[in-house]
Amino acid sequence: MKRKIVAALFCILWIGWITPTLAFETIGYFPARQGSNVNPDTHLVLTFPSTPTIGNSGKIRIYDASNDRLVDVLDMSIPVVPPRNKKKVPYTEVPYIYIPGDWTNANTKPGTPSGTALPTRDDHQLTIIGGFTDGFHFYPIIVHDKVATLYLHHNLLEYNKTYYVQIDPGVLTVEDGSFNGVSGKSWSFSTKKSPPPADSTWLVVSTDGSGDFNTVQGAIDFLPCYNPQRVTIFIKNGRYEEIVYFRQKSNITLLGEDRDKVKVCYRNNEILNPHPVNIATNHYPGTFPSRRAAFTVDACSGIHLVNFTIESINPDPAQAEGLTLVGERHIVSNVTNIGSGDSLQVNGSAYFVDSSNTGWGHNILGRGPAFFHRCDHISTFGPHMLVRNTRHNHGYVCLECKFWTTGDFDTTFSQARAVPTEHAYVEAVILNCALEDIRPNGWDVAGDDTSDIHYWEYNSTNLKDGSPVDVSQRNPVSRQLTMENDAEVIANYSSPAYVLGGWDPQMAPIILIQPEPTTVSAGQTASLTVKVAAVPDASYQWFKDGKTIAGATDMTLKTESAGTYTVTAQNDSGTVTSQAVTLTVK
Repeated sequence: MKRKIVAALFCILWIGWITPTLAFETIGYFPARQGSNVNPDTHLVLTFPSTPTIGNSGKIRIYDASNDRLVDVLDMSIPVVPPRNKKKVPYTEVPYIYIPGDWTNANTKPGTPSGTALPTRDDHQLTIIGGFTDGFHFYPIIVHDKVATLYLHHNLLEYNKTYYVQIDPGVLTVEDGSFNGVSGKSWSFSTKKSPPPADSTWLVVSTDGSGDFNTVQGAIDFLPCYNPQRVTIFIKNGRYEEIVYFRQKSNITLLGEDRDKVKVCYRNNEILNPHPVNIATNHYPGTFPSRRAAFTVDACSGIHLVNFTIESINPDPAQAEGLTLVGERHIVSNVTNIGSGDSLQVNGSAYFVDSSNTGWGHNILGRGPAFFHRCDHISTFGPHMLVRNTRHNHGYVCLECKFWTTGDFDTTFSQARAVPTEHAYVEAVILNCALEDIRPNGWDVAGDDTSDIHYWEYNSTNLKDGSPVDVSQRNPVSRQLTMENDAEVIANYSSPAYVLGGWDPQMAPIILIQPEPTTVSAGQTASLTVKVAAVPDASYQWFKDGKTIAGATDMTLKTESAGTYTVTAQNDSGTVTSQAVTLTVK
């Protein structure tokens, strides 16, 4: 009998010991338990055997292992989204001090630990992003399929530290009950000894921790305000689900590894991060910024966004741009931008090329000026533009662009509110563009004062077959330009510098897709191709075995000759040479 009792007790103890052990073995932890060389901007990621459920109670805590100091807390009892009957919430009365022409007196320093990442009086989840002390509402846990990502408050972890994580029971649960939180110091990790060198001109972001940073925001926060030397942040393929917000930065190139495989996205919107009720949001430098976009560049200069996707991932239409640009001299090249309401907001000089904008509402809005070259404008519901420029700058100009809609509906180029105090000088100019699903009137205007509106159109063609568009029913406020009568106007508005207040956009060539080694049969023609982002467009020269190929000056080379090939791409800002590839003929 005693033996049976002892055996039963042993079984109970063994089961009690093995159950949490098995739970740990069936759950993936990132950073790895007892992991090292971790970037301080890391998220915490748990991968479960089945889809987890987020609880509404309990806490996630992270401690400094050297002294057991509590570093950060995520309290799941705090709601995330302000209720709809409290759509707009008040913020700090003076959150954004600015003396025109002098950002050095701003009252916050982007990218530094605030130590105040705690809920304020509105009792919703808040975090500091880009050093903006008023905070952003955010989701402390996001679940996709079997993966739960835990978002710590920004910039609270440091280099050369060891941390451990504790998770209360009920924060996350799985159907089989195998996860009951994390206790003790079982999940610990150590951060990198030191950050990249302060004078780095190339930084790498990767979700798996193999780069200098895990997040786009972390890399941007690392850079000082008004950096005089251009720095490239290379974003490796992956999904970066984060609100990106930064201000007072300059000379940064954010370069994606692959346009379709790098996605920076978030479920941000006017409900999650609304305009405040006590402060005007005017979208000019120095005013309280709109914070409903997935990706916001605020009061910056010389920011280049190249070769990735930005998306506001709200499941239903919302007021939520993918991208908002405020500042001057920004370049957006080979970028897919998707909003779940308005898609793009531009307040300050910006040049777009070979990019696309898709949205539900007034897809592109703001005060400009903005120049779009070879861009796709895609509407899923509303007009393509809501232009708000004043008499002090040009509005939006589209050259050799495409306009179309998704679904069974049509729309207009733009909507204007032609009243003396609001948008009386709006300008939208459409040159050599291909159209589909544009209503016969082309343009909408609300109001009577239309004398200063520039709704100009030249040489529009049908997207399907290239035939001229019937413009006989266009809104009488608009004007059809002709080469016979308006050659100078057409030439001026075809020049980015004319539209952008004298700024002539320049970006040195960047290779986006390298030529690849190729094997063909004798007599078969091979095609070697390079894809380059450059402003203005690059010129090309191909080489075989180090020697110039006469007349080979396109991005694609067709040849039947075996050898080793390279291509250079050049404009006034620089030259870049491709990798060497071998063409084998068998």
